[in-house]
Amino acid sequence: MCSLSQRNQQADMNMEKPQSHKGTEPEKLFAKEMFSNPLWFCVSVVKKTKALNRDIGRVRANFKQPGIVLLVMALVICLSPVTFAQSKGAKRKAPAKTAPKANPQFEQFSRQADAARQEGRLEDAIVLYNQALRASSNWVEGWWYLGSIFYTLDRYGEGRDAFRNLLVLQKTNGPGWAMIGLCEFKLKNYDEALADIQYARQLGLGQNKELTNVVRFHAALLLTRAEQFELAYEALRDFAREGNESMSVIEAMGINLLRMPFLPAEAPADKREIILLAGRAAFFMAARRVGEAQGAFQELLARYPDAPNVHYAYGAHLLIESPDQALEEFKRELKISPAHIPALLQIAFEYLKRNDAEAAKPYAEQSVKIAPNLFATRNALGRVLTDLGQIDEAIKELESGVKLAPESPEMRFALARAYARAGRKDDAARERAMFVKLDKEKRTRREGAQAVGGISADSEKKPKEKPKP
Repeated sequence: MCSLSQRNQQADMNMEKPQSHKGTEPEKLFAKEMFSNPLWFCVSVVKKTKALNRDIGRVRANFKQPGIVLLVMALVICLSPVTFAQSKGAKRKAPAKTAPKANPQFEQFSRQADAARQEGRLEDAIVLYNQALRASSNWVEGWWYLGSIFYTLDRYGEGRDAFRNLLVLQKTNGPGWAMIGLCEFKLKNYDEALADIQYARQLGLGQNKELTNVVRFHAALLLTRAEQFELAYEALRDFAREGNESMSVIEAMGINLLRMPFLPAEAPADKREIILLAGRAAFFMAARRVGEAQGAFQELLARYPDAPNVHYAYGAHLLIESPDQALEEFKRELKISPAHIPALLQIAFEYLKRNDAEAAKPYAEQSVKIAPNLFATRNALGRVLTDLGQIDEAIKELESGVKLAPESPEMRFALARAYARAGRKDDAARERAMFVKLDKEKRTRREGAQAVGGISADSEKKPKEKPKP
């Protein structure tokens, strides 16, 4: 889809910016990779390949449901939290021992716990890990394995508590935060789950693509539920570009395209058909399979011509190659949903791109009237007024937008431009510097630069900076 943030800057930016596995469920793919190549991520942790393969065989025999259960069982069998603890950009070091050497009681219980875990005697392992951790509570690996076992046994509250103890010892352990998020997800504490998972992604999950995909998929589900549709699309987009046409990906993309604030399990049963049709269109669009996307959208429009968000999504698909047709689709969306903020903004920004601020003005004004506390609407109207030469009014709108979203590089850029037009050189220079700083941080933090309306209503909703474990 076309990014509003990219289109905004194309319209008036004169400052220089600083420079698969097809059809496989994300969770199943991770488990499959772990089972087919057990040393694939833990060469530095596990050396006894034959014993490891034997242990994994026991797990496969005992647990027939793939999904997250197998994911965590794979982690229980062969991954060490010390391996996971590497943050983005951090130099890899030999893992330090996390428990005292001279502690016979700890040594006995920890050996027995590891043996029970490797043999699949998980209830026994829980008892033994607890005994070992009572002897030495700073054993990072013990908290990791204990939490993973609890998760495997659907004891999510206890698993969360174990991972929290791990984070007391390693506050920036990205996979630890991710596992807490997955526990919160299972406990239906969705706001907490999203905050934890997003923080884990910021910290980094190492070089393990499959683990990253599982976490990214859950992030997408939760972002969609939280109505952060553009950020959710970014998280889902790469699955399509990798050729992953699994039903879970298609369903998630359909719910996202239709801007439904639901998890897949919460989606109304009577919306199943439109969700799958929309998901197929979204998948082809994200995968850049233009012809197939066009056909999928045509089928979606033919069967659901009056459904909310369908015309908007089709317009976003057309915007780059057929902007006139895209404008017509956005206007059709407004006939169905008059308060559709993304459609109003897309129209306003498209007219700005064409240097037609007069045409853009009523759409920008309407967006502010409907959503005055949304920084994107202030950005649109402020830019329109700047282009019309109404600089004082433009600065007022843009300063309001910066107060609403002080970390938005788009807001800083637009305000710098307005200040420059007003002859306020020092203010313009300050905002330019803030733009450069924030833009760099944003592009570093986020996995994808393109989003459906990157400066839309959703962009200002952020997870907590650093949630408490």
